[in-house]
Amino acid sequence: MTKLTKAARDRISATTFAFPKQRKEPLENASHVRNAVARFHQVKDVTEAERRAAWKRIQSAAKRYGVELQESK
Repeated sequence: MTKLTKAARDRISATTFAFPKQRKEPLENASHVRNAVARFHQVKDVTEAERRAAWKRIQSAAKRYGVELQESK
């Protein structure tokens, strides 16, 4: 996964994050999308509404970058 510096992270538009208000989990490439999926349930201090919206953004980014999402049981 590409490591983002603070300066690079600050340049990314808030709309590119799964959680834009908190600027958590960038979704700028396939590697970051996979990482966002893996860490989705670890994100703290977000509401359920923010979590649902973030999942929709993750799904959209996954489709854009060809990342296959599997349902967990």
